[in-house]
Amino acid sequence: MSAKIVKDALSGRETTGHEWDGLQELNNPLPKWWLYTFIACVIFAAVYSVLFPSFPLGTTYFHGLLGASTRNTVAADVRALEARRAVFMDRIKDTPIEQVKQDPQLLAVALAAGRIAFANNCQPCHGAGGEGRIGYPNLADDTWLWGGTLADIQRTITYGIRSGNEKARGSVMPSFGASGMLKPEQIDAVANYVWGALYGHAEAGQDLSKGRAQYAETCAVCHGADGQGNRLFGAPPLKSAVHLYGDLRDAIVQQINNPRLGVMPSWEKKSNTTGLDEATIKSVAIYVHDLGGGE
Repeated sequence: MSAKIVKDALSGRETTGHEWDGLQELNNPLPKWWLYTFIACVIFAAVYSVLFPSFPLGTTYFHGLLGASTRNTVAADVRALEARRAVFMDRIKDTPIEQVKQDPQLLAVALAAGRIAFANNCQPCHGAGGEGRIGYPNLADDTWLWGGTLADIQRTITYGIRSGNEKARGSVMPSFGASGMLKPEQIDAVANYVWGALYGHAEAGQDLSKGRAQYAETCAVCHGADGQGNRLFGAPPLKSAVHLYGDLRDAIVQQINNPRLGVMPSWEKKSNTTGLDEATIKSVAIYVHDLGGGE
């Protein structure tokens, strides 16, 4: 027995029999343009899944009759880019670093390569813009422990600091407190002098004479009579607005008592399995020099 066909009184069209709160659903056919579009999409999807990589097959996948692979395309593009770049990187390697910066074409390549290498290797410690943080020096200012020329920066990157490389930069500050070389009251006097007179936090009427005398006897030989530092020894300038371990008096006391001696790895490839080649080291040095504090 066939179902009774019900028509909508207003439009005269057949209904599906569904009704809600007096509203009936009309049994309208799909628009022809929508139906044809749907069929075309189904056909296109079937053809595409046969010609191109589509569905998984266990541990692999169906590669398609055309064997197309976006991964292989990207890999080929990267190899082609590296081949073009290698020409310039070879020139950077064979050119003195000062001359690289004078060649606009090589400089552009070096800055781009240096920025990438810096982001991959140096940014975790020195910050995205070389701004540094406590214990990691700011590379964008004009205060340099070992010098800020292109050659100075290149050497530091290549061999590191206290890295174990035989050519690494190295300096040692004595543990004046831990070793008993200075008594606690002497350390306090020196810290007061450094923080007050050299860091610029002296209070009116504060007597810093004892600290000044102790500083002249113990510290001036490395840090300079006026706190100007000494790059020959790797002694930081104390009369500066930039301080590796912060601007607090407690940090000064800690450094005098039992100093922290940071380590920077050697990025020379033969010293570091994940090291950088010579051209990349030059590029990073140029990029760092260009951050704003290079000499």
